[in-house]
Amino acid sequence: MPEEGHSLPYVANLSILFKEVPLPERAAAARDAGFTDVEYWWPFDSAVPAREDVDAFVESLDGVRLRGLNFYAGDLAAGERGLVSWIGRETEFADSLVVALGIAERTGCRSFNALYGNRLDGEDPAKQDDLARVHLDKAADAAARIGAQLVLEPLSGADRYPLKTAADAVAVLDDLGRGNVRLLADLYHLAVNGDDLDALATRHISRIGHVQIADAPGRHQPGTGSLDLDGHLAKLQNAGYAGFVGIEYVPEPDTVASLDWLPITRRGRA
Repeated sequence: MPEEGHSLPYVANLSILFKEVPLPERAAAARDAGFTDVEYWWPFDSAVPAREDVDAFVESLDGVRLRGLNFYAGDLAAGERGLVSWIGRETEFADSLVVALGIAERTGCRSFNALYGNRLDGEDPAKQDDLARVHLDKAADAAARIGAQLVLEPLSGADRYPLKTAADAVAVLDDLGRGNVRLLADLYHLAVNGDDLDALATRHISRIGHVQIADAPGRHQPGTGSLDLDGHLAKLQNAGYAGFVGIEYVPEPDTVASLDWLPITRRGRA
């Protein structure tokens, strides 16, 4: 590793990058831009997509490796942020788990983002947390059978979402006690929420299963805000993190132009 900076590999999140083309064409666009590894939010409109839609998604990944996939999280555009703790939508969560595991068997994906879900009007938060434990236990068992992990992500910009800081997510991990359920440290969300990014390396490093980045404010590419993303990633690597870094920002003015900060030689991994 160089004395300054880091050498962590990058993975392109194709639910937010390369939106200049339809989702089925984004893996090819990422490959053409030099990426070998990709990740997605839930790439379908429902928890149970048509079989031909799943087939088309898997086939679109030709030439790249799928490193991460979200479980179905509801209607993100409407403000929904996951079903893990959503009382009344248990069937949708279970169905999307089956679909995600099927995709994993075909692609080798071994990391799943389980968005926790918003607090619901009229529901006891403790009962939501009880359901979350049941869902995370079930999903962790299923993931363990294929050597996969779940990651739990704090979010910003969602007032009803209860996980705001790394400590919030780690508290859930501690309560759950499952070794393959880990923290997704999105440096943008944590920074916007006022969390201590340095504490990720000094206090939470052993719990991190994945890292994602965007600059803040704005959620655009590195260099557009005030975060020392390279410095924080170097601290994480020096502390022992050796996984991928998800590029999950809103590109300006477009995806290809926004990638000027990342040499093409850093976009791939043999």
